Amino acid sequence: MIRSGNLRDGLPSGIAAGETFDTLIEQKNFRIERIVSTGQATPEGEWCDQSQDEFVLLIAGAARLRIEGEADDRALEAGDWLHLPARCRHRVTWTQGDPPTVWLALHFGGPSWFEGRPSS
Repeated sequence: MIRSGNLRDGLPSGIAAGETFDTLIEQKNFRIERIVSTGQATPEGEWCDQSQDEFVLLIAGAARLRIEGEADDRALEAGDWLHLPARCRHRVTWTQGDPPTVWLALHFGGPSWFEGRPSS
């Protein structure tokens, strides 16, 4: 079945309580999702530690990401991408809230389930 859409459709207006995760395609050991952030960040002292590689592309907005072991945050703007190998501990330190920050995330390799994903 052929599916299509626009990554900027259905975005929240204003600050939302939590991030939105929309799975676009999922197959064994591979998932593509849209993540919409409206000012959220990883809680201080917590790290994302995934069993799969993740490729993220910032479609809209802006964000800052901290990679464990690096002294400074990485600033991301629309068009910037990053490959995070499995077990690369990282945290989002800031996201632009209005307009929302839109990510395209590809999870691949390893188990087909993303450990840090909130339940829907």
